[in-house]
Amino acid sequence: MRLVFAGTPAVALPSLTALLGSRHEVVGVVTRPDSRTGRGRTSSPSPVAELAAAQGLELLKPRRPSEPHFLSRLSELAPDCCPVVAYGGLLPRSALDIPSRGWVNLHFSVLPAWRGAAPVQRALMAGDEVTGATTFRLVEELDAGPTYGVVTDTIKPTDTAGTLLDRLAEHGAGLLVTTLDGIEDGAVEERAQPPEGVSLAPKLTVPEARVAWTDPAYRIDRHIRGCTPAPGAWTTLGDRRIKIAPVGLRTDVTHLAVGDVTFARDGALVGTGTHAVELDMVQAPGKPWTRAIDWGRGLHTDVARLGDR
Repeated sequence: MRLVFAGTPAVALPSLTALLGSRHEVVGVVTRPDSRTGRGRTSSPSPVAELAAAQGLELLKPRRPSEPHFLSRLSELAPDCCPVVAYGGLLPRSALDIPSRGWVNLHFSVLPAWRGAAPVQRALMAGDEVTGATTFRLVEELDAGPTYGVVTDTIKPTDTAGTLLDRLAEHGAGLLVTTLDGIEDGAVEERAQPPEGVSLAPKLTVPEARVAWTDPAYRIDRHIRGCTPAPGAWTTLGDRRIKIAPVGLRTDVTHLAVGDVTFARDGALVGTGTHAVELDMVQAPGKPWTRAIDWGRGLHTDVARLGDR
């Protein structure tokens, strides 16, 4: 099949790479416009744009996918199907109708669970034991189209949103190629998503990433891992915001008050709604990431209080 691939961040690269090595022909790539990053606010192409340019593929970077020029050029490319991985733009009906076989999205959850922009983060924060990736046909309703295939993966005790998403991106790339093969061969069928089990996964905000030390330790652990690497879990020490890396569970320490952090030979321990957690790495404002025990030495105190009291 003739394909026009749509994607933007690095998580989409395994799928584009797999498609370039498949029997299908990638004739173009749709990605978000260049973004301004860094202190100098220099304009930088997306990871997908960089790979597409290196492969000599035609790049389409519409500010809005409803732009007439974009729709016209997409029609001229005449794709049979448009695979999508983390494109980041809402596609109008006028774009959805162009490829004869539709737009096939790779979504990082087992649909209908966790429809939305942050399925991996939300699954981790909710305490799910298993997640996965699903291929489905895009419709105008958010992540609600009929599905083609699914792969599952067990969430590991040390997974962060970053490590889990990287793993799902690799596994999902094979699923996407297999799905497109099956569509071309007539070997896969669309299956409507069941009305039961629908959950939403809106984008995580910075205020949401704040650690609530009154929560049970296991929930704090999941919360921090779900917010890592972005937007980054954080707490406060007085009026300063402190970023928190994934923590360890210390079921043997139950005497600490909520939010109290002690610095001793056995680590930097914080009291929660149940037992303590052990801080690993922290980042103070304007400072690099450092070991929590070293950060504690710089405070010149044996006990500090994190968060609101």
